[in-house]
Amino acid sequence: MHLWIIPLLPVTGAAINGLLGKRFPKALVNTIALGFTAAAFAMALWVAAQFLSLPPDQIPHIENYATWLTVGSFSIPYGIYLDQLSLIMLLVVTGVGFLIHVYSVGYMEHEGGYYRYFAYLNIFMFFMLTLVLANNYLLMFVGWEGVGLASYLLIGFWFLKKSAADAGKKAFITNRVGDFGFLIALFLLIKHFGTLEYQNLWALLRGYPVESAGAGLLTAIGLLLLVGATGKSAQIPLYVWLPDAMEGPTPVSALIHAATMVTAGVYMVARSNPIFNRAPDARMAVMIIGTLTAIFAASIGLVQTDIKKVLAYSTISQLGYMFMACGVADYVGGVFHLMTHAFFKALLFLGAGSVIHGLGGEQDMRHMGGLKKYLPYTFWCMTIATFAISGLPPFAGFFSKDRILWSAWSSGFHIIWMVGVITAGMTSFYMFRLWFLTFFGAYRGPNPETAGHGQDTDAQHAGHAGAAHAAQDGHASSDHGHGSPHESPWVMVVPLMILALLSFVGGWIGVPHSLHGSDTFGRFLAPVVQSVSPAVSPEAPAEEESSSTELIFSAVSVTIAALGFVLAWFLYYKRPDLPPKMAKAAGGLYTLVLNKYKIDELYGAVIIHPLILLSTNVFWKGIDKGLIDGAVDGGAAGAQEASDGLRQMQSGNIRSYAGWVAVGATAVIAFMVWRGLR
Repeated sequence: MHLWIIPLLPVTGAAINGLLGKRFPKALVNTIALGFTAAAFAMALWVAAQFLSLPPDQIPHIENYATWLTVGSFSIPYGIYLDQLSLIMLLVVTGVGFLIHVYSVGYMEHEGGYYRYFAYLNIFMFFMLTLVLANNYLLMFVGWEGVGLASYLLIGFWFLKKSAADAGKKAFITNRVGDFGFLIALFLLIKHFGTLEYQNLWALLRGYPVESAGAGLLTAIGLLLLVGATGKSAQIPLYVWLPDAMEGPTPVSALIHAATMVTAGVYMVARSNPIFNRAPDARMAVMIIGTLTAIFAASIGLVQTDIKKVLAYSTISQLGYMFMACGVADYVGGVFHLMTHAFFKALLFLGAGSVIHGLGGEQDMRHMGGLKKYLPYTFWCMTIATFAISGLPPFAGFFSKDRILWSAWSSGFHIIWMVGVITAGMTSFYMFRLWFLTFFGAYRGPNPETAGHGQDTDAQHAGHAGAAHAAQDGHASSDHGHGSPHESPWVMVVPLMILALLSFVGGWIGVPHSLHGSDTFGRFLAPVVQSVSPAVSPEAPAEEESSSTELIFSAVSVTIAALGFVLAWFLYYKRPDLPPKMAKAAGGLYTLVLNKYKIDELYGAVIIHPLILLSTNVFWKGIDKGLIDGAVDGGAAGAQEASDGLRQMQSGNIRSYAGWVAVGATAVIAFMVWRGLR
């Protein structure tokens, strides 16, 4: 199939635009960036058609191109591993990625560093494709680190803006903490199994028992892999980087921090299901962390006023849902929600970008309202996405979220199910809160005749920072206000419409048998989680339960989502005077949640500031400056003093030199006489 061509295409576009793009007109930059991305998506579709015709005994399809590393008997090839799971990820990355590239043409049109932005997007897609197509953990880790680098570059795209630069560093450093665990897991796999190739590793694990008597090797490996996944997929306690990552351009938030990169941890856990299925304690940790993250992040999203921050905490919460599914061994449900979430969350972020574009950079929902008449296409697209993420049928999010909740209940984790249902209600409430605050009621921004003045950017980066960027990259900034709030250009609206269609019908391929569906998605992905581990049956979490019972639980989740809608309607449409009064009545509790439980401040006080003090006073002033520099400087000072003393002997006076020669000769003779007498 020549699968190597797919990741090669975007990295070629990145190289051309990155090296030469500054000299190119924007039309040529667009042609290169979008052309190579479109070609990658087209080839992914062709590969999907070829894959579907393969007989079962030829799946997974593996292509090895060269030996990468060889150390004794241990070797790592550069190769590609294509099975049902990697095919789904391939289509999501290239398909959604291409739509976001198209959208970016309109959104970033008047930004400096245009060529640089598209080069970064292309290099991100290369590393993400490397991650999902790798046939071994080490090559996956290369893609893993590469998307971290691309994320750093894109979050800090407006690098002269301090908050953006700090957010990029925060994301990069936080992910390094998780990557440390991932690396140790790889070292353990090498030491005890002698391979990192999926095919070889799964073959060795077939005879490996389930660690039911307590923690063992696979439990340790699973927990360390989970540490890596919590960093990349923004789970407790390493979630803190993702909300700050909203400092990057909105299309970046859609591509990296909603649809693809943050799902890498979920993909890694699902890919590692043969390990987690034999390490129930590690899988339990996945479930607990995912569940706690889901409800914790949802609670913060309830009160945020920045439209992108609401979506950021929603992303963290939905990722928690995916981890919850993997934790109850329903990897199919986790990946199913990964796919549907890519559709509706990318749509929500791009829709938010359209709103920000139409308001000239405004992101505070308190300054919006009544935008339904100004941005009709954006409104209807975001409406579909809001219904989808809220879990209302027949939208895509309903089927994936309902499967996860049913898996939790039928697996015996009733408390997990209850937390999941509560989280679903909270999700519905804060998303419809966003919907009503943004599109309904009276317009609360500047006078419509003067609204929208300012630069078409995120997070108020207009002004000296934006101008500096424009000047540095040779592009002039432009006012995009156009007076009143306005709809986005078609190059931005069309991707919204396509994602809206996917958010509506994307879940239909996973309609369960209880709703008279065939669960095509589950049957397609089942071999990935069946072939290696007979210990659990994640693809059929509750066949012993009746379809009628499942329907009852579906009705419960829909009712909770509907209650979230009704409550948001009452508070933010019918009685908009009540929320401020309720916030005032809640007092410190509201302030605590609004300030995100002060977790960043806690990390700063407990971890960051002590590390800074330790590194400053002990490592720098004490060891580096005092000991190392002191030893070097002291040696230099001693040598200087000795040379100064010896320099005094070099007077240039011949009689002085003759005197010293006589003294030296006398000393030598005296020494020889003394030796002779002995």
